[in-house]
Formats: sequence, C-alpha cells, structure tokens
Amino acid sequence: MPYNLDLSGCIVVTGGNRGIGLALSKACAEAGAAVAIIYNSAKDADDRAAEIAKQFKVNCKAYQCNVGQQDKVKEVFKKITSELGNITGVVANAGVAVVKPALKYQKEDFSKIYDVNVFGVFNTAQAAAQLWVDSGFKGGSIVFNSSMSSQICNRGLTQAFYNSSKAAVSNMAKCLAAEWAEHSIRVNVLSPGYVKTDQTSHMDPKFREFQADGVPLKRFAEPEEMAGIVILLLSSRSSYMTGGEYFVDGGNLVW
Repeated sequence: MPYNLDLSGCIVVTGGNRGIGLALSKACAEAGAAVAIIYNSAKDADDRAAEIAKQFKVNCKAYQCNVGQQDKVKEVFKKITSELGNITGVVANAGVAVVKPALKYQKEDFSKIYDVNVFGVFNTAQAAAQLWVDSGFKGGSIVFNSSMSSQICNRGLTQAFYNSSKAAVSNMAKCLAAEWAEHSIRVNVLSPGYVKTDQTSHMDPKFREFQADGVPLKRFAEPEEMAGIVILLLSSRSSYMTGGEYFVDGGNLVW
C-alpha cells in the first residue's frame, strides 16, 4: 500500500478563505478532499472557493456562517453534507484577536474574542460530532487551530483575552478527545507560532524583526508550513493520535 496522506470525503475549514485557513483549505483540496469553507463576512470567500475547485479539481464551496451561533452552525453542517457529501474531518480555524492593555479591556472585548475563539470552536466541533454520532460514522477527525500563546505570553503583545482563549481551546480539545473517543472521534490541536498573515503584515516591521529574532529558526512561518501536521491529523495515518497539541513554532517554546 502506498504510504500517502490522501484524504477522502469532505473537510470543513472555518475561516478557510484567508491566512492559515486558506492554506489549509488548499492543502486539503490537494490531498483529494472536497472542501467546505465557512466564513463570516468576507466578500471574497466564493472566489477563493472557486479558485481552489479549479486548481485542484475538487468540489469546493463557501458557506456564510457566524460560528458563534450554535444553531446556525448545525444548519450549515447539514447543508454541507447534502451538497458535498459526508463530512470526514473538520478544522476549527476561525479566530480573532484584540491587542489592548488589560486595564483597558471591556466586557465587549471578552465577548468578541471568546464567542469566536472558544464558543465558535466548540460549536464547530459539536456540529460535526453530532452528525457522526447520529449517523454512526467512525473515524471523524477534528483539528483546532490554537496557538503557542496557549502556553506563553508573547513578549510585547498585550492580549490577555486572546492568550487565555487559546489556552481554553487547547484544554477543551483534550476534554472532547476523552469524551468522544468512544465514538472513534479524534480531537487534536495545531498551535502555530509566528506566521506571515495579513494580520501580522500590518505590525511594525521592527517589532516583527524583534519577534522573529526570538525564534530559533529566526523567521516567521509561511501559512503553508502549518498544513503538514493538519493533513496528517485529518488522515487515517493518525488513527491512534487524539488529545494532542502540536506546536509548529520554529522552536520558539524551547527557550
């Protein structure tokens, strides 16, 4: 048997139209999966989906959904199943950040971050797990996109709510992995380090250099460098891997 990482069925990627999410959507398509991109307000999501479908010759569609709305997420997952076939894997990638001194935080900041980064991730996982339990499907894989910030405070960035939300996501993955193991549902975590995205590109160049200098590999990652571990975790080659958090951070956490 060829030792490959081909995917089958449909993979759902939240926030899959930009940044790391777009790189993961493309990687899933390249591995042979149909891809459902869930987005909230982007105007280019349909275009990104069409480009992926054309480039990799797979089915790829974009679906609008606020992942913070539990019932809406479940509805969208049912729609995806009817249009793209059985969902076999999910990447809960959607996330937001607010950089602000803690003394300036308001309740609205907490809600903005946690509704997406924690509750939205849970809603995504729950919708997939419910479909699999109801249908009797075995072998579903869920990957959360967390952050090395689940473990550390990034020097120079005042983002206590963001960091704590990622710690919550990483721990939640372990809880769900334990609870859903009886259904053969696996839950794992990708925790990136510093990555070149639209968000980080707007940072002060000197601050980016400061951050990169603290990484053993002395650079930011490309979004595509997050894909390898995710494709592995979505594939059957990781059938005995669950509850793990995998850091793709250029060695940043070794210090």
